[in-house]
Amino acid sequence: MIRLFKEKEKLRETAESSDGRAPVKKLSAGELRLHKDISELNLPESCGISFPNGKDDLLNFEITIRPDEGFYGGGDFVFSFKVPLMYPHEAPKVKCKTKVYHPNIDLAGNVCLNILREDWNPVLNINTITYGLYHLFTQPSHEDPLNPDAAAVLRASSQAFQTVVRHVMTNGYRGETYYPQLMQAMQHTKAPSRHQSRLK
Repeated sequence: MIRLFKEKEKLRETAESSDGRAPVKKLSAGELRLHKDISELNLPESCGISFPNGKDDLLNFEITIRPDEGFYGGGDFVFSFKVPLMYPHEAPKVKCKTKVYHPNIDLAGNVCLNILREDWNPVLNINTITYGLYHLFTQPSHEDPLNPDAAAVLRASSQAFQTVVRHVMTNGYRGETYYPQLMQAMQHTKAPSRHQSRLK
């Protein structure tokens, strides 16, 4: 009997669709909230959103941040967002896809941002997270670091930190670690050699 009712329900749903195709998938409560958040995004002009899997996949998207001031001005930094079905009761999983020399972002792209961890609550949204990420580039912190070397340089001298960041963004190397050259306009050569560009 249960199977019969299931078959009847399928037939009813198909009949209700205007063109006879399978009915449109119903969105979960989390997806509905996410749709609202994205439709109400009020991002800075230097930020953008994209959907690598198409806009039908709201749970996976990317935010690009292009700081126009501060230590990282002129760079493009891409963050992937994976939103759980329990959103907004669970925070999105955010990773930095752009390898960057930053005290609050490690080489695997993990991000140290309190609102993604212990300070997350359901009243926060994608807009809040994006502004938090933007703030990391204008006001990086040497406290609770994910990159100890970057944190130590920033703690010792913001001017020295500025010099290291600009060098890394322009030339690519910090010690033995290679970073993508984020400021190609300042390059005089296509790809400097490791020995030429290393700053210790």
